[in-house]
Amino acid sequence: MAATKPVSLSREQVPEELIRKERDIAAAKAAESGKPANIVEKMVEGSVQKFLKEVTLLGQPFVKDDKLTIEALLKSRSASVASFVLYVVGEGIEKKTTDFAAEVQAQVSAAR
Repeated sequence: MAATKPVSLSREQVPEELIRKERDIAAAKAAESGKPANIVEKMVEGSVQKFLKEVTLLGQPFVKDDKLTIEALLKSRSASVASFVLYVVGEGIEKKTTDFAAEVQAQVSAAR
């Protein structure tokens, strides 16, 4: 449904700390541009809004039609999403590590 890993369902659910951190990063980049303060503020706000579109499920573009957001797609189909779970291939799978020499030693000891 979405192309990137969303942090939350909607803008309202994005942690305030994450938004503040992104705003600080955007402000530092914009300050380097040397533009007037009112322009810098608009640049920061635009950057934060872009960030929120990327990290929210409803704000992301639909994979099959990038002109359409997930939120607009759901509205057009009279559907809604109450919550979601993100699964990442391979994440959470623990690789079993074995000591082959110890395993062989245990089998030899058991055979005696």
